Amino acid sequence: MKKVLIIEDHADMRELLSWQVELMGFVPLTAKQAREGIEKAVAERPDLIILDILMPGMDGWQAARELRETAGMKDVPILAATALFREADLKACTDAGCNGYIVKPFTFQELHAKVQELVPSLSPTYPR
Repeated sequence: MKKVLIIEDHADMRELLSWQVELMGFVPLTAKQAREGIEKAVAERPDLIILDILMPGMDGWQAARELRETAGMKDVPILAATALFREADLKACTDAGCNGYIVKPFTFQELHAKVQELVPSLSPTYPR
């Protein structure tokens, strides 16, 4: 079964993303903060990482850079899920190593489309 790691500090958003990922047919893995997420990514080898950007302590940009420097994580797609929407903030996501981003709040269909865009072979068909 394919795994998606969700690194998100807000419990309600973590739960919502877990539920959405499960509806897409994946096994959700979760982490409450960046350091825990990096450790879980190395241990679990997820097929996709959904990464919050604004987190206490290490932010998502720093976490993405560290993941890209970690053995075995270079090619794992990272989707930034952020409330930031300025062009400079979104560019910072890709500059840090994220493969794409989705701006909060977003719909299930928008998330599914982003997952399909980043990892077409990963995403099952979702009935429209």
